[in-house]
Amino acid sequence: MGLYIETRIGADLDDLWARTQDPAQHQRWDLRFTEITYLPGAEGGPRRFRYATRVLPLLTLSGTGVAAGEKQRPDGTRTSALRFSCPHPLSLLAEGSGYWRYVPESDGVRFLTGYDYRPRWGAFGAVADRLLFRPLMGWATAWSFDRLRLWLERGITPERALVNWLAELAVRTLVLAGCLAGLVLEPSLSPFGSLAPALAYFCPLLLVVALSLALFKAPLAATPAARRCLRAPVTATRAPRVLCTLEKPV
Repeated sequence: MGLYIETRIGADLDDLWARTQDPAQHQRWDLRFTEITYLPGAEGGPRRFRYATRVLPLLTLSGTGVAAGEKQRPDGTRTSALRFSCPHPLSLLAEGSGYWRYVPESDGVRFLTGYDYRPRWGAFGAVADRLLFRPLMGWATAWSFDRLRLWLERGITPERALVNWLAELAVRTLVLAGCLAGLVLEPSLSPFGSLAPALAYFCPLLLVVALSLALFKAPLAATPAARRCLRAPVTATRAPRVLCTLEKPV
């Protein structure tokens, strides 16, 4: 699989299964989706679903997929797999497949995913995917996994976690902007007012400190962060066999 994300969640396996397999709960924590709904069909086997992602206020990309899960496995783990496609011509992602694996451990669950997809738009799409879209998808998946972890471990709802992340991002941005303003603006124009002459002397050091804090300081415990997730498998992994049984969505 092209993308791999792994986290450890200190929660009950059944609770994690419910938060990830119920579309109404899944769409709350997964940044990649705005809406997920099952299509009419019999339960107990592969389920077809529709998903939508709002990328701009007036642009929503939707697609369909088919998913199946294995809740009972001899080794105690659980898996789910899916195939999906998006026919919208403005969607770089044409079709793909992936899986989730749930591995119980003494202190919680090792939760991981592997997935890949085929981009459209020819050579341009391939370059755009490699340089921008694929890294963004990896970040969004990891960030969403950590938001799910906060929900299960600390009771921080996905909506509150997003507010926490935006607030911390705003503070980091203001710290950088304020230091840069003190460095480049004339004293009379600086937002620091009468302190600007003194700050001009210390601004090079302040800029280094601000950059270090904004870029490298660990996020607050209540803020979701992609950096907390593992982005490559420690040992060789492979997709579950159930993935091979799924037909491509129509």
